[in-house]
Amino acid sequence: MIRKYIFINKRQFFIWVFLAFSLSNLNAQVTVDEELKFWDRVQYGGGVGLNFGNQFFSATLAPNAVYRHNKYVATGFGLNFSYSSQRDVFNSTIFGGSLITLVNPIDEIQLSAEFEQLFVSQNFDEQFVSNTDRTYSYPALFLGAGYRQGNVIFGIRYDVLYQEDRSIYAQAWMPFVQFWF
Repeated sequence: MIRKYIFINKRQFFIWVFLAFSLSNLNAQVTVDEELKFWDRVQYGGGVGLNFGNQFFSATLAPNAVYRHNKYVATGFGLNFSYSSQRDVFNSTIFGGSLITLVNPIDEIQLSAEFEQLFVSQNFDEQFVSNTDRTYSYPALFLGAGYRQGNVIFGIRYDVLYQEDRSIYAQAWMPFVQFWF
């Protein structure tokens, strides 16, 4: 069963390799002073979600960390874990990671690009014959824009790789609120 999670097609592989080399080259010219201030330039953020009711439960944990190269550009990564279930209907486990690039052309505006690779396992109760259990990987490439006020950003992002039948998200457009510390 774990072998199904490891499958990544050629297009996804080349996107990961390209982003990894791009991010590593940004740090090629580091002086001693910048090295000493490394942890001063790291920011943490992410999301936490909890939703429950009489028949439904959902929990999400999604921490992020970025390194601020200068006042305009930050790059980093994120992790994502979600679990949801509805009694006598289904349960779903989702985990994955993302590569993040943030650009602030001016202090109040944040542009973002985030490549996210998720591994999805959906299990349906036997009474739902039309739904079969599924295990697959799903890539998403979000391009976004937001308004920044201090450590809080309000904005919207769009998944350019969105596929309605496979995405865990309801639509390609998503509003967001981010907090960075």
